[in-house]
Amino acid sequence: MANLVITEKPSVAQSIARVIGATTKCDGYLEGSGYLVSWCVGHLVELAKPEEYDGKYEHWNKDDLPIIPCDWRYQVSIGTKKQYLILKELMEREDVECVTNACDAGREGELIFRLVYDKARCKKPIKRLWISSMEDEAIINGFENLKDGIEYEALYEAALCRERADWIVGINATRLFSTLYGQTLNVGRVMTPTLALAVEREAAIKGFKPESFYTVLLNCDGIVLSSDRFDEREKAEVIADECGLIGQVLIVDATKKEKQEKAPALFDLTNLQREANRRLGYTAQQTLDYTQSLYEKKLVSYPRTDSRYLIEDMENTVPWLIAKVEKIANCEMTSQSNIKAVINGKKVTDHHAIIPTGSVDKANLDELPAGEREILKLVAIRLLEAVSSPCRYVETVIDADCNGHQFKAKGKQIIDLGWKVIAPSKKADKDEDSDQEINVRINAGEKLKINSTECKEGKTTAPKSFTEDTLLSAMEKAGADEIPDEAERKGLGTPATRAGIIEKLVRTGFVERRGDKKTKYLVPTHKGEALITVIPEAIQSASMTAEWEQKLLEIERGNYSSEQFMNEIAELITTLADTYEVIPDAEVLMHPVYMPLGKCPRCGADVVEKSKGFFCSSKECKFALWKDNRFFDSLSKKLTKQIAEQLLKNGKVKLKKCRSVKTGKTYDLSRSKAGDD
Repeated sequence: MANLVITEKPSVAQSIARVIGATTKCDGYLEGSGYLVSWCVGHLVELAKPEEYDGKYEHWNKDDLPIIPCDWRYQVSIGTKKQYLILKELMEREDVECVTNACDAGREGELIFRLVYDKARCKKPIKRLWISSMEDEAIINGFENLKDGIEYEALYEAALCRERADWIVGINATRLFSTLYGQTLNVGRVMTPTLALAVEREAAIKGFKPESFYTVLLNCDGIVLSSDRFDEREKAEVIADECGLIGQVLIVDATKKEKQEKAPALFDLTNLQREANRRLGYTAQQTLDYTQSLYEKKLVSYPRTDSRYLIEDMENTVPWLIAKVEKIANCEMTSQSNIKAVINGKKVTDHHAIIPTGSVDKANLDELPAGEREILKLVAIRLLEAVSSPCRYVETVIDADCNGHQFKAKGKQIIDLGWKVIAPSKKADKDEDSDQEINVRINAGEKLKINSTECKEGKTTAPKSFTEDTLLSAMEKAGADEIPDEAERKGLGTPATRAGIIEKLVRTGFVERRGDKKTKYLVPTHKGEALITVIPEAIQSASMTAEWEQKLLEIERGNYSSEQFMNEIAELITTLADTYEVIPDAEVLMHPVYMPLGKCPRCGADVVEKSKGFFCSSKECKFALWKDNRFFDSLSKKLTKQIAEQLLKNGKVKLKKCRSVKTGKTYDLSRSKAGDD
């Protein structure tokens, strides 16, 4: 009798098959040692389209809304039908006594497997392989301790709810707003509230008016004392002159305290994505892809985790792992270690934090793609930092008085860099503490001589557009004020889905990446701003969507009814379809004024940017530079606004660090003429 093992990807199937002895290659699966090992290719089975329920839904019509299926239908993807039929045939084999779900150990992995299993009408017992590492030892241990599939029924229920809720909101809201406003406006249960965050931030930036403020600075033998802010320059100048004439300040209070800055916690996926964006300029999706590849190469643990700690059973293995990691990170942890700082089983959900595996010292870094190599180093360095001693420093706070005017100074002296010594090449973040260093000992009651005074002007600054780092942070915290503190999962989406949400916003033309080099800002387009303007609060509310994510987690735990959750979604969409009224003057809002980028090389009219490319503004002219461009794709480049401007201006552009899709080699391209195909 045989155990049929189904993985999410062919590469994972090959790794598992080698370990359990299924080494005979067959068409679409491997066999041996009592195992059949096959694979899905992403989602083999998908929710049916609305027109599969009723032919009238092929045409979008507001009067047909809401579309809420009673009996959900699924269909096999056309491109993966062959692999589905292989899996179905394997499930039906008489010698197969059970089916093991070895898809990724999470909500989506459970869904991918169970949809195939149910579509094939399989009734054989389900076993579950639940591992956090692709190392041989972890795989062997996982098969020795296979779980009963029934233990994951609640996880499957949550996965179905997530998928169906997204379908209901996406299909109905997209059709509603698209038919009412005469253009395709994609709406998503998580995507739209995320877009709302970006639109709100840009509105704050555009509406911001800088205001001047003035601060009086007193230089007293190398110590700079600062006043509070003043709105009027004249008032600050009067105080500066007054203090200069008096010539000394009285120290009202001076305190020195030794403080500690604890080492950062280990990475969960969101924090790794934020760090990689901040340090390396990687998008959230790139970081997820690189980390997933490292996981499949057995070099890091499972990436789609929201935990930043390890379980108690791992405490004894951490020192052994550290010795291996130090070689990869090319640095050492501090002499005093604190292994217990990374151990907290109560804060570990389905998977522990992302850490390097025991196989990491066998990796040849030079053979890894650059992106994977940099992510592996980040993960390795973070482990060393997390178990290292805290950074210790003395903080000095001085309060002073000059003729009734209050001044302050704050200083810091490092005693021991602790964990900060591990990666000294890291550039300091702009928001890191920049206090002055105060070496002299000062006591209350002393008087200091004023060497010079200064009236310094400053201006309030607008908030910055979101980067991938800061948008991920905002998604993680969205609605947190309205969710109980004990809730383990807060915010928009999950660590596994946030990258995809950002990419979809860019792909659908609601958000675009702007900026140079590593720092790219995520800025809403006119289309994105228009959508949020007409979308009601119920759909774009971050707190409501975050609450839904928490309910999905409670469904996973068996503490909340899936029927109740789906009823709430259906009620929301039904009310929206029945009561929504078109925003007055929306016609003007929906049609932006396009700014010219340059002149058309064909007719001389202005060329403007639209969602799919750069087009001549003359209706008679067909000149176009498409963003979805095969030539640029072959160079692993995107046709950006900046490149289009250069092509229109000079007829050519220099492209650096092009990468061949076929060979993977990088090179610079000196010329690329503008085309119209």
